[in-house]
Amino acid sequence: MDRMIYTALSGAQQSLERQSVVTNNLANVSTTGFKAQLSAFRAVPIQGDGLATRAVVADTTPGFDASPGMINETGRSLDVAIDGDGWLAVDDGGGSEAYTRDGRLRMDSTGLLMADGKPVLGEGGPIVLPLNAKVSVASDGTISALGLGDQPNTLAEVGRLKLVNPGNDSMQRGDDGLYRAKAGVADNNGNNVNDGEDDAPARLPRNDAVRLVSGALEGSNVSATEAMVSMIDNARRFEMNMKMIQTADDNEQRANQLLSLT
Repeated sequence: MDRMIYTALSGAQQSLERQSVVTNNLANVSTTGFKAQLSAFRAVPIQGDGLATRAVVADTTPGFDASPGMINETGRSLDVAIDGDGWLAVDDGGGSEAYTRDGRLRMDSTGLLMADGKPVLGEGGPIVLPLNAKVSVASDGTISALGLGDQPNTLAEVGRLKLVNPGNDSMQRGDDGLYRAKAGVADNNGNNVNDGEDDAPARLPRNDAVRLVSGALEGSNVSATEAMVSMIDNARRFEMNMKMIQTADDNEQRANQLLSLT
């Protein structure tokens, strides 16, 4: 009977874990550049003498859905969407490099270019733009600015966004919603950018093949319909496991009653 309880209890617990993943995806159905988090069940045998027949369920998040979201035109000059694979480099706030597909670029009061509150990086570090200038972003990430009252022929390049593309399988999502390269990822020349010997996140090289769509944003790739169906499915699975636990408890009580009559 305890085998049934072990199985049902672990199943109920992991159903709640998966529900939290689905809920997070559904909450970000309108978040720019959001990638749906994946979830998978696997059986884990319990180690120990006499427990070879027992197994629990473990829920894991093996990665994220890298499929592109729909690109929507906004007409705003600092909105950019990555066309195809690729990532925009930002400072994660701790001095390390991280990556995102959220192209809602903004300038703060000092001209520092920001993406979702994080400084946007170029090859030389954070990008600072001239204040009160008309800014445009080219498909290769080149940023040009035209000063207030200047002639169109004075348009000048003021920076270039750092765009990377190590392959989606080489990226992992952090708890802060930003993405970082996994240990052992190779750069364009086949050299490892992070050998895994320290805790410093990898700094990926710029990839000139990544292209942007200016004046547009990439939407979330979460399907609200699929997320709602998954939530209902997880709720039903949780109820089923709880009924199994209740059934096991009822059987135990009946067995105790029969033994008390002997």
